[in-house]
Amino acid sequence: MPRPKKNFTPEYREEAVKSVIETSRPVAQVARELGINPGTLSNWVSAYRRDHAGAEPALDVAERARLRELEREMRELRMENEFLKKGVPRTQEAA
Repeated sequence: MPRPKKNFTPEYREEAVKSVIETSRPVAQVARELGINPGTLSNWVSAYRRDHAGAEPALDVAERARLRELEREMRELRMENEFLKKGVPRTQEAA
């Protein structure tokens, strides 16, 4: 027997979406806490972001500097990882 469809108020949806966006927690975690389907919450978040695309504040100078630093670090780690992969003999890759 199918479960009855739940109707959520716009206020409830907005609060759920803000729980995801403002706290930067995963959709699945917030959905589990609220007892709703993660796919439903994900749809709400996507719609909110689409409707409020220009509403997010731009990064300030410190955030931009931190982002550049993290991107540089990520590039270095990827290069290091690729270098280490090339050094492993083929016989040991499966181990």
